Amino acid sequence: MLTGTIRSKIDAIWDAFWSGGISNPLEVIEQITYLLFVKRLDDLHTLEENKSTRLKKPTQRRIFPEGKDGIGKTGGRTYDDFRWSRFKHFEAKEMYTVVSEHVFPFLRTLGGDGSTYARHMRDARFTIPTPALLAKVVDMLEQVPMEDRDTKGDLYEYMLGKIASAGQNGQFRTPRHIIQLMVELTSPKPHDVICDPACGTAGFLVAAGEYLRKHHSEIFHDAALKEHFHQRLFHGFDFDNTMLRIGSMNMLLHGVENPAITHRDSLAQDHAGEEEKYTLVLANPPFAGSLDYENCAKDLLQFVKTKKTELLFLTLILRLIKPGGRAAVIVPDGVLFGSSNAHKTLRQKLVEEQKLDAIISLPGGVFKPYAGVSTAILLFTKTNSGGTDHVWFYSVDADGLSLDDKRMPLLPEEKFGPVPRVVLAPEEHAKNNLPDILARWAKLGSATSKVRNEEIDRPRTAQSFCVRKADIAAQGYDLSLNRYKEVVYEEVVHRPPREILANLTMLEMEIQQVMKELEGLLE
Repeated sequence: MLTGTIRSKIDAIWDAFWSGGISNPLEVIEQITYLLFVKRLDDLHTLEENKSTRLKKPTQRRIFPEGKDGIGKTGGRTYDDFRWSRFKHFEAKEMYTVVSEHVFPFLRTLGGDGSTYARHMRDARFTIPTPALLAKVVDMLEQVPMEDRDTKGDLYEYMLGKIASAGQNGQFRTPRHIIQLMVELTSPKPHDVICDPACGTAGFLVAAGEYLRKHHSEIFHDAALKEHFHQRLFHGFDFDNTMLRIGSMNMLLHGVENPAITHRDSLAQDHAGEEEKYTLVLANPPFAGSLDYENCAKDLLQFVKTKKTELLFLTLILRLIKPGGRAAVIVPDGVLFGSSNAHKTLRQKLVEEQKLDAIISLPGGVFKPYAGVSTAILLFTKTNSGGTDHVWFYSVDADGLSLDDKRMPLLPEEKFGPVPRVVLAPEEHAKNNLPDILARWAKLGSATSKVRNEEIDRPRTAQSFCVRKADIAAQGYDLSLNRYKEVVYEEVVHRPPREILANLTMLEMEIQQVMKELEGLLE
């Protein structure tokens, strides 16, 4: 967890960029990402040097080569000058020359080593405008503790939060507590292969990695599992190069060595190589409205004929998951009750051909101030042979933050999120429903039939309840919660109109009597 001191240091870095002429928060974090990458390269090179010294052998893997880079009239600068530990001591003007004219061209040549990070740095652009600002930022970053993985990860998440709070590019940020809820609901396993087809800053992948570290520490005591974790477990697609860089760095700072964060237009490209490749998909895809047929992958249109991106992404996710795999996906409410043939067909396929597990209805303010649209989390398992017996519905009334544009915390930090550090009192449930979601979801998955049936048999007037497949089919596969929720109205007994009129007449007579008495006194 970040201390107030570290937060204030990050705020100061942000203010330095702002006052130095870079006001776009996305550009700020992109430049910080480049500098952190350079710092990481120096750390890796130092580790190799230390290893070489201990073993008394030549350095096997040099990140910074020997010699000079050949740029400039004097044969260039020595590669050792490109190291963070070296140039941080340079005078501001010289540091600026080294970083802008030598380090960044060097970064663009690193793609050949095959790592995700190097690949995304090939088109790195240095946009810090002045030597003074560069020297100031380097000095500030040097003062931020970066040794601990948790601190590094929280630090970067805090910076990413500033993208959202600045009101720009907020669409890339799904609220962290909603991400954590979806990860907890799907319970990633060490052998999973996880994908987010619209990964943005890789929030879902980061949260899945943190969940595995917490609940499956055996990963790091088994060589095969450890290699799987670092090389093959995490996959993310995006077609925005800035997001690819930021998402890759987010994964790196959370301790994942080489995730497959790749450039891909998920809806436009053919999916022959990706079909049925993943065991878990976590996603909050962008729902831009409509997409031209010409720009859409033909294999998706064969499954469901539509231009709606929300339906195309659901179709894509069904294609990506292996049989037996599962998904947690945020969708706009229109997916649940839309009346077009494409809407109905897709819902019918989810219920009849796959196993639709749950629909968690989120309040309209969850994505404010960027959007007030109502959304829901779909949880389903791919079977290709049906399996839906009943669907669990949960109506979320509160997520721990106010549902207005300010999104202020309603509870202390230790009582926030789906897994709070302190158990909520019964009356605090009204401010944070997320722990209750997990508790009731666990009951559904309980091995004890009695506990499971308690949740299944809850009345439809409750906050969570189950609806049998036959009832959903009878409603034309409408999946909106309000279609099945029963509302109990409290009976209100009103007085008969004649009695009310008689009382009004009596009051009028009393008023007139008082008025006459007042007139007599005045005379």
